[in-house]
Amino acid sequence: MKKERVFQVLVAPHISEKASLAGDKRQFVFKVEPSANKLEVKKAVEKLFDVKVKGVRICNIKGKVKRFGRSIGKRNGIKKAYITLQEGYDIEYMGAD
Repeated sequence: MKKERVFQVLVAPHISEKASLAGDKRQFVFKVEPSANKLEVKKAVEKLFDVKVKGVRICNIKGKVKRFGRSIGKRNGIKKAYITLQEGYDIEYMGAD
């Protein structure tokens, strides 16, 4: 995997209540590029954070339809990746305690 692709695959950490509960089980949630697959996400996390990944689960979240007065709009969808780390590894980023 090219070094540029590593920085393109992971968009941002996903901070939510559900993501913080998943952190108790050595799971971390990231927003990823819509074209990324599990293998690319695994390689990107291992290379970027210097950890060993046990598993990757990916889910697509459809954008919600929202109403703004008379007009109807649609939010963009996102792709999330739930990364499970092997025993003894941890990721520290700005959202963590």
